[in-house]
Amino acid sequence: MCARESLPGAVTMLTENTSLDIARRLSVAPMMDWTDRHCRYLHRLISKHALLYTEMVTAAAIAHGDVERLLGFSDAEHPVALQIGGSEPDLLATALKTAIDFGYPEVNLNVGCPSDRVQSGAFGACLMREPQLVADCVAAMIDAADGKAAITVKCRLGVDDQDVEHTLPAFIDTVSDAGVRIFCIHARKAWLKGLSPKENRDVPQLDYTLARRMKAMRPDLHVSVNGGITDLSKAEAFLTDGFDGVMIGRAAYHDPMSILGAADQRIFGENVPKTATESVVRAMLPYIEDHLSKGDRLAQITRHMLGLFQGRPGARRWRRILSEGTHKPGAGPALVEEALSAIEPASEAA
Repeated sequence: MCARESLPGAVTMLTENTSLDIARRLSVAPMMDWTDRHCRYLHRLISKHALLYTEMVTAAAIAHGDVERLLGFSDAEHPVALQIGGSEPDLLATALKTAIDFGYPEVNLNVGCPSDRVQSGAFGACLMREPQLVADCVAAMIDAADGKAAITVKCRLGVDDQDVEHTLPAFIDTVSDAGVRIFCIHARKAWLKGLSPKENRDVPQLDYTLARRMKAMRPDLHVSVNGGITDLSKAEAFLTDGFDGVMIGRAAYHDPMSILGAADQRIFGENVPKTATESVVRAMLPYIEDHLSKGDRLAQITRHMLGLFQGRPGARRWRRILSEGTHKPGAGPALVEEALSAIEPASEAA
């Protein structure tokens, strides 16, 4: 059972596998409805080294749903990790074994999502109140992994009226005692009542100091920071400040060239020219052709490409051509090339 696939032409250069320890220096956050396989393939063309995450997939969906659709990915996406949601140790262990069959080297337990759907399933951010249950879950996952995948946790500072100065260290200690060595901390509380999931991404106050204190208290753990990080300079500052990694979400999605386009040089120390945006687009064309032949729609792929030319002359026309044309019958790589012709040359382009 494995839906990994090989893709044509331009992607063969991407099969070199960056170790997870290195890749975790910069990762793209798991984002529902955004970080699907098409998004990840695009991001991998831009950065060879950043760690990519799937959207959150529930353990129940893996147990009862179409696992090929939910978990399938291309070898070219590596290093790629699966984020999973759930709160039943046995079900998570079963899902973990399936994820290993698909070749995921890391499975991350979501203990941070504040959506109503997640709360109704008794997982996500509400698990911040139940550290022992989280410990039971990760222990079952670690046992099921049998050393074949890293089990990690993404969490918030806490939820609602918790005194996070006390509850977060207790949470980290309890879960790490169960065997987790790698945490990503979204440096905000989640308010489960009174704020929407969208508001929970911006309204709660950021507290990087508390996240930094967790790393200082537990230097044996790998601690990444997430939340409100919008550029590589800020990412570099956090790494210099002692964090082991930085996770970036919306900024990496909406303006991927600014974040991922220079990441291999600035974050991973690779002495190569900055990725040219036009080259990324052209490298996507065989991928688009391949997936259209399998029945995918052009818009499913190009919706992730709209922000590629952020700030470049012609970017608005690029977006308009793709937005208006992808739903037309027969739309394919030629439409992408037409949109690309709207971009004016820039010094960054090769």
